[in-house]
Amino acid sequence: MKLKVCGMRSPENIIALSNLTPDYIGFVFWEHSRRFVSASTPNLPISIKKTGVFVDATMDYILDVAKQHQLQAIQLHGSESPNFCQKLKKEFEIIKAFAVDTAFDFSVLEPYEFVCDYFLLDSKGKLPGGNGRPFDWSVLRNYNSAKPFFLSGGIGTEDKSAIESIINLNLPIYAIDINSGFEIEPGLKNIEMIKQFKSTLQNEVSGR
Repeated sequence: MKLKVCGMRSPENIIALSNLTPDYIGFVFWEHSRRFVSASTPNLPISIKKTGVFVDATMDYILDVAKQHQLQAIQLHGSESPNFCQKLKKEFEIIKAFAVDTAFDFSVLEPYEFVCDYFLLDSKGKLPGGNGRPFDWSVLRNYNSAKPFFLSGGIGTEDKSAIESIINLNLPIYAIDINSGFEIEPGLKNIEMIKQFKSTLQNEVSGR
């Protein structure tokens, strides 16, 4: 089970997090976010995929930011088309996010099956992401795709048992994506909390 920590901003906080070797560290390049990155970002160990989060951005903007920050993965959190995803997939690992609620129609994933590497299932809310609350994970029983996915949406330390139950469904869950549930303030993470969560996650997976 992979771990992605999203919404990082402070260079010192990023370096401290990188010492825990999460699989992905995400940086938000959507200017309306409280975690928007407007400055440079530090280099990361090669084992950590530097991920840029975008919302309905232009291709030129994404490519410029990717070059500036040496991004390896692109997370698309808007209404980007399958064709848009496919063009970016030639150069980057593509994570396509979808906002999920109890009425979510999983058939909307079908056009994206072959144009992205992973899906990311997040909570539907007022914002494209970062709403700070989980969706009803019972709807994942309707997930009928073989595409591996990131589970996101307000995940915190109190969700341990719920994550265990999701893992036991034998769905192609690839990674847990954490953000606001581990923050001291927007963009600043509690490193010790993440360390404990990562250890718990690893133990759960190894104990299956």
